[in-house]
Amino acid sequence: MSVRHTARRSLAALALAATVFATPATAQFQPPESLADLTEGILGAVVNIATSQTLPARRGIDLPELPQELLDLFGDEDAPLREVESLGSGFVIDETGYIVTNNHVIDDADEIWAVFDDGTRLAARLIGYDPPTDLAVLKVEPPRPLTAVSFGDSEALRIGDWVVAIGNPFGLGTTVTVGVLSARNRNINSGPFDDYLQTDASINRGNSGGPLFDMNGEVVGVNTAILSETGESIGIAFSVPSSLAQPIVEQLIEFGTVRRGRIGVIIQEVTDGLAEGFGLADAAGALVVGYTEPDSPARDAGVEIGDIIIAFDGRPIGKSRDLTRIVAGTPVGSEVETTLIRDGEEITLTVGVAPRGDGFEVAAAENDAEVAPDEVPELTAATLGVTVAEITPAIRQRFALDAAVAGIVVTNVQAGTPASERRLRPGDVIVEVGVGGDLVTTPAAFEQRLAAEEENGRGAVILLMSDARGNLRFEWLRIGPSAFID
Repeated sequence: MSVRHTARRSLAALALAATVFATPATAQFQPPESLADLTEGILGAVVNIATSQTLPARRGIDLPELPQELLDLFGDEDAPLREVESLGSGFVIDETGYIVTNNHVIDDADEIWAVFDDGTRLAARLIGYDPPTDLAVLKVEPPRPLTAVSFGDSEALRIGDWVVAIGNPFGLGTTVTVGVLSARNRNINSGPFDDYLQTDASINRGNSGGPLFDMNGEVVGVNTAILSETGESIGIAFSVPSSLAQPIVEQLIEFGTVRRGRIGVIIQEVTDGLAEGFGLADAAGALVVGYTEPDSPARDAGVEIGDIIIAFDGRPIGKSRDLTRIVAGTPVGSEVETTLIRDGEEITLTVGVAPRGDGFEVAAAENDAEVAPDEVPELTAATLGVTVAEITPAIRQRFALDAAVAGIVVTNVQAGTPASERRLRPGDVIVEVGVGGDLVTTPAAFEQRLAAEEENGRGAVILLMSDARGNLRFEWLRIGPSAFID
């Protein structure tokens, strides 16, 4: 039997197998035959960004004990300056010459050039930049209107949708790669507003700042980072979604900077343990543990410590960082409906959005991993594993507590108890038991509150805690089987 005949039989068998085992969904799937028509209309809007930076040939290296012939190897401090060039990508969003790229592409550049697909090279000036989202806007002065692209709706993308990345990998010039949306809402710990799209479209060094297109030829992301040990594509890349990028770009063009909003709350992640203690069905939302200033917008609107914000401006809050990102992107001066849970009831307040300062005025308390449940026979200070005391002048001095700190102080934590599992330590101050309760000022009052909490039948008890400086946080202590832990 010939090799050709064998190959023909094998292909026939594969075709039969595909027909037999295909589900209706896979049988109907038809990948696009070509993306040429799509890319033909948008290639002209994608540019290569070339920058140069002038640096000293020798940057102040002081090696006085080496012979002169060795010092010469490091360059003379009075020698001519040298130029360092780097390459990235960008895209035109307005025919008059506005270009979007990454901030890290043009950071500290002395000169910036936009190089178009037809070879045209135009000097670019920096309009504005935003390090937290790694976005920047440039402006060129073209002799004629440019080909421009528009932002699309990244929120409408579904995982598995086709996407096209165009950029300047390794300085080779305009390059098209294709993939799918692999995931969304990725947090890569690059900043407080992480909300990246993940794609397997091939993105390499030099692609930074380039556009990620949907099948309508609209920009749904700005390619920003890759996950790789070598610096080359392994099929995991991240793009700033257009839902975040577009308002940033619009502000940079209008103001030259970004005006972010704030509501003035200090928030904490709602873990499974905290959800259990609050009697919630889901571990979601942002738990309010304090205010950034006495007259914060949230406090003025009626938001209280212990409230769990679950929606802001109609957008659900799954994680506490969602609230940080959504509030920051809300126009300053807006009056926004804010949905929260208080004492098990869902209520809605209208909260004003104020301008954010230079710092990030939202704090997130750290939460440890959940632990496996055990039965605790009775809810007392002893079974929780803490010894507590009134705050007397001597106690205040011993633990260096600020004068305004009130409650009862933890003086000892027993190993192997719920308190030690949550890393409570001597000097921590218990302010309240549960949410919205009275200030606890004596060990006897603490025991009474614990007895009352035991009646709710939950697997955790919530404590409002304070550190020595008066910074508040909520903590949960496991007291029985948890509905969230198998």
